[in-house]
Amino acid sequence: MRKSEKNNGVRIIGGDWRGHRLQVVDVPGLRPTGDRCRETLFNWLQPWIMAADCADLFAGTGALGFEAASRGAASVLMIEKHPLVRKKIRQTIEQLQADQIKLLAGGALALLSDFSADSFDLVFVDPPFDSNLSETVLARLTDQNCVKRGGFIYLESPASVCLTAPEGWSVWRDQRQGEIRMQLFRRPGERKQMELGSG
Repeated sequence: MRKSEKNNGVRIIGGDWRGHRLQVVDVPGLRPTGDRCRETLFNWLQPWIMAADCADLFAGTGALGFEAASRGAASVLMIEKHPLVRKKIRQTIEQLQADQIKLLAGGALALLSDFSADSFDLVFVDPPFDSNLSETVLARLTDQNCVKRGGFIYLESPASVCLTAPEGWSVWRDQRQGEIRMQLFRRPGERKQMELGSG
């Protein structure tokens, strides 16, 4: 995490809440997705984000989830286990009156079993880099069919990590930015619900 991010937070870069800053709590493993990566990611997702049902499994500052909601996502489920970090997210939800965002306490792996099939159009997976959870979470999401047909899973990991697409899925985007690898996996099929709201 850069010193400037600790001091000033990270900003929402698009949509209704553009420019709003999210405070970065100084806790081990918290590494918010930077502006450049988020701009790239949401450029990729621009045709599909409107009216999407999203999940941010390792919310941290909530940067990915708030960015999605700011750009028109219908719902965002955030999961965060650290109490202090979760408190800051809750404060931001209240400040922005973000009724479309739901915040759950706990670890993503423990809560994944509660997800039903076809729950989400888009899932953000950005765990602490030293947790080695990416591959396990990706497998659980796809085994349980948590993502709707035509939906996406975004995975952020160290640049040295490159996961293969789950069986039946495709690698929609794969890009390195400095020390970060950004991978966007897509489940085949139509995405009618999201496309109704796009454009």
